[in-house]
Amino acid sequence: MLMLLNTPYALSLSRSLASSSFPSPPTRRLLSISSTFALPPPRFPHSSLVSSRVSPSFRTQASAATATMGDAPDVGMDAVQRRLMFEDECILVDESDNVVGHESKYNCHLWEKILTGKMLHRAFSVFLFNTKYELLLQQRSATKVTFPRVWTNTCCSHPLYRESELISENHLGVRNAAQRKLLDELGIPPEDVPVDQFVPLSRMLYKAPSDGKWGEHELDYLLFIVRDVNVHPNPDEVAEAKYVNRDQLKELLRKADAGEDGLKLSPWFRLVVDNFLFKWWDHVEKGTLKEVSDMETIHKL
Repeated sequence: MLMLLNTPYALSLSRSLASSSFPSPPTRRLLSISSTFALPPPRFPHSSLVSSRVSPSFRTQASAATATMGDAPDVGMDAVQRRLMFEDECILVDESDNVVGHESKYNCHLWEKILTGKMLHRAFSVFLFNTKYELLLQQRSATKVTFPRVWTNTCCSHPLYRESELISENHLGVRNAAQRKLLDELGIPPEDVPVDQFVPLSRMLYKAPSDGKWGEHELDYLLFIVRDVNVHPNPDEVAEAKYVNRDQLKELLRKADAGEDGLKLSPWFRLVVDNFLFKWWDHVEKGTLKEVSDMETIHKL
């Protein structure tokens, strides 16, 4: 039986662009393999682009612009996701992972722009195991713009176009980004996941639609780490988090394939599961992950 754990709404996460601060959540160790960290829905209200107090002339102009351009770009986004979409700058790369520029997270994930072939960007996927060799999964928040409510690996995001996350030596920039987002999404303190403990195993290049408007086109770094950590999920990012062993993951896959309970998996997670995960899991248990690391190859899936 799954045990539910309500976590605090407000989290003290060191977001460099955050507009408000929250009290620190209580320290709490992770539960056992069957534990799920359940969260209430986010409290941030949706807001429209045009305030109800704007002048009639401005409202007319805005309406005309909307009629010309289609929906305003942030329609349907809550405040947190809007900020991330328009202020975060992803790292554009070519298919050999050479940096060729940068672009907003918003533009990088518009499907019509992805189809131009110019929005390939760097990403990472973290697979965090505890010392029982159980994998931490998350269900993405319903307010996420791309792939809401899907189950996926521990943390999936992007290194940003900033000095600390562009460092190529030993893939340090990507590892710095992973540490940042584990704090941001799951409340995992940096000291719980030292950057030198991430093992980069491989890279994969894939493209996947989310819906008619959004999608992904990523060159994804696959990072593994084995640590016992404190978890305090951020409801803006994560609906639930739970540990699974191999058999529990296989049952999750079966339900997703059968369409039971509306359960869906992210396309990048499914690619890793189908191509790599279970053979790498053996090395997690043996402590031999570095022996199978291959950062020269970029798998085009």
